[in-house]
Amino acid sequence: MLDQAQLEQIIDRCLAEDVGTGDVTTAAVAEAGLVSCGYIWTKEPGVIAGLPVAAAVFRRLDPVVDWQTRVADGDEVAAGTLLAVVEGPAGAILTGERLALNFLQRLSGIATVTARLVQATLPHQVRVVDTRKTTPGLRWLEKYAVRRGGGHNHRFGLYDAVLLKDNHIKLAGGVARAVTLAKQAVPHTMKVEVEVEDLAGVKQALDAGADIIMLDNMDPETMRQAVNLIGKQAIVEASGGISLGNIEAVAATGVQVISVGSLTHSAPALDISLDIGQPKKP
Repeated sequence: MLDQAQLEQIIDRCLAEDVGTGDVTTAAVAEAGLVSCGYIWTKEPGVIAGLPVAAAVFRRLDPVVDWQTRVADGDEVAAGTLLAVVEGPAGAILTGERLALNFLQRLSGIATVTARLVQATLPHQVRVVDTRKTTPGLRWLEKYAVRRGGGHNHRFGLYDAVLLKDNHIKLAGGVARAVTLAKQAVPHTMKVEVEVEDLAGVKQALDAGADIIMLDNMDPETMRQAVNLIGKQAIVEASGGISLGNIEAVAATGVQVISVGSLTHSAPALDISLDIGQPKKP
């Protein structure tokens, strides 16, 4: 679910950036009281995410706008599918068009990429998760899109989980010491995850009692050896260079989690348009 108050804060910030003191183009051509209808449809196949966000954009501009969806977030659709119809003051529809589409295209792109990667791992018991490589200020929405695509969320920020990466390990003086320091510092209810690059690092992480071990940029054969070495002593996560071309091979190694930064930092936008119907005079 999307928190409405948080959503409105994001939309207000984005409207301030785009509209500023007013939409001068729409003000010039849309007379007061003119009512129109916009048809939102996709030009390519994909998984849809962000329909409630697009609706909130239009309603933030004018609460009388009527929004009717034809599909739901998480649905996979064909090219040419009508996604939603928005009807109301023409000025609100034109002013909100680009922001609503930006959200819808971006989030649907993330959901589509996620769904493709999840589909490739279906023969295996593994979770595909995102990372913190998100658009500043939009992480909450982008992680929502990952879920709509069938993926799962990793930590939301630096505050909700421990993840010891290469620079933390260097500062601490090694994998074992980094894990030990983290376990001493955080509550017993919080898991400690550590990134390792080779089997020696795996052994150090195990000896220090890491709860989650991230195998960073390992080839599938080394991953398989690491999984066998770890057994049930820790959750095993694979990360680094994961793509549609190799994710099935990674999943086959026996890891339980695969984190993919490209879900949010490189997903191409889904091509979605809004076409105005016949305006209605007041």
